[in-house]
Amino acid sequence: MTIQSQTVLSCQGLTKKFGGLTALNQVDLDLRKGEIVGLIGPNGSGKTTFFNVVTGIYAPTAGSVTFAGADLTAKSPQQVYRSGIARTFQRSRVCLPLSIFDNIMIGNHMRLNHGLIHNLFCRGEFRREYEQGYSEARKLVETFNPDLGEHLFEAVANFPMIDRRRIEICRALISHPKVLLLDEPSAGMTHDETRQLMDDILEVGQHDPDLAIIIIEHEMNVIERITNHCVVLNFGQKICEGAYREVAADQQVQEAYLGGEGVQTCSPA
Repeated sequence: MTIQSQTVLSCQGLTKKFGGLTALNQVDLDLRKGEIVGLIGPNGSGKTTFFNVVTGIYAPTAGSVTFAGADLTAKSPQQVYRSGIARTFQRSRVCLPLSIFDNIMIGNHMRLNHGLIHNLFCRGEFRREYEQGYSEARKLVETFNPDLGEHLFEAVANFPMIDRRRIEICRALISHPKVLLLDEPSAGMTHDETRQLMDDILEVGQHDPDLAIIIIEHEMNVIERITNHCVVLNFGQKICEGAYREVAADQQVQEAYLGGEGVQTCSPA
């Protein structure tokens, strides 16, 4: 995988405290164009908190978030999203009664004209906007699963978990982000489904080589297979960073994950 040298996202000294609990403690992380970074660590180590601070759900207690040269520290989620950072969540956030198309277009709201006059009277422009959205949504879902393109107007509840996860990722991608944050996208899926979804994510990277991705994942074979390097958190602190095999051999990482027994270096899935 070719990696661009330009840093697109830089987090410096990122700290988040909840009363007396320090969930993040001076975490530094730089993400470059076209890079896939694995953010790993035991449960409760601060991974999702990191995503929530970067995306504006939580304001940091200290530190900074810089994206494409702009300071996003403590910006609202809407401002972060408009800047070009999109995410998924660990728990499925699809609207099950809505169609695939409706779910995806929720992620496209910043590119749509919501004006009353536009939607009531500019019917030609409205139709062009709709057709463009349909074309983009169909192209996205067919990147993941060609069959989904024929079912855009069916309720998401009719589809298995792997397709729901794909739809969530498409909802994030419809906004044309520069950075995609994936919070345990394989949660609730089988090993085979996880493998398929990781193939899909790699395919997305090939279609958009500038897209940078941070993925939170507990399956180490997934991390080894698709990431360029890893950042390891434990008790809110970054304890290691590097290529997967370097990280897997680190004593602190072994102790954090397996109580000193060592992280198993899994063969690619």
